[in-house]
Amino acid sequence: MLLDPLRALLQFCTVLPLGRAADFDAFARRTWLYPLAGWVTGGVAAAVAMLLSGHPALAAAAAIAAAIIVSGANHFDGLLDLGDGLMAHGSREKRITALTDRQIGAGGVACGILTTLLAVVGLADVWSVALAVLTAEVCAKLAMAWITALGVPFHEGIHAYLHGFSRPHFVALALIPVLPLFLLIPHLLILRAVCATAIVVLVLLLTSYRLFGGVNGDVAGAANEITRALVIIALVL
Repeated sequence: MLLDPLRALLQFCTVLPLGRAADFDAFARRTWLYPLAGWVTGGVAAAVAMLLSGHPALAAAAAIAAAIIVSGANHFDGLLDLGDGLMAHGSREKRITALTDRQIGAGGVACGILTTLLAVVGLADVWSVALAVLTAEVCAKLAMAWITALGVPFHEGIHAYLHGFSRPHFVALALIPVLPLFLLIPHLLILRAVCATAIVVLVLLLTSYRLFGGVNGDVAGAANEITRALVIIALVL
């Protein structure tokens, strides 16, 4: 049954009150289900956008805020940590220290502001704020599924744990929860969004291997935030 892994997934990716803690291993063995969480977070963001449909800029800002809040800003925290790691100077060890340090520096603040700014401004200019943010959230979780399956960890942690259960074919399976998008928006736009997702994953993997020697949970979380912004931009252009 998919109920237990789905509940564990939503408890991991959202702050929604879902009762007692689910068996996390049930999700760890099926990380290709990540995009289903995007339907939930994106659905919440889309609902907020529809309530403010008469004011595109306000709807865009509120939708992005809703997506971050319903996720507990967990992935956003990863984006800030990655920003610090990218801006750190010196050896790989110093970069890893900046990446994993609980303190947030200027690099993290800049990365968080710029990424969120791009997402909000792009979303305000799109053809449908609600459908665009829903698509972006589903693709953001697709990026996390791909990072989890492909990203070799550089130390022990939640990413290493999930990666240990992942299999290469999870990359293909993760596309299954994305398919319902074909019923909502033009097919060309979905393909454009998936291509943008793949670009983010590829760039993050290459950058993380070069700078940190691998991937951790912060990189996976950052993939969510960066993919959301880039998918929105891809839908606008």
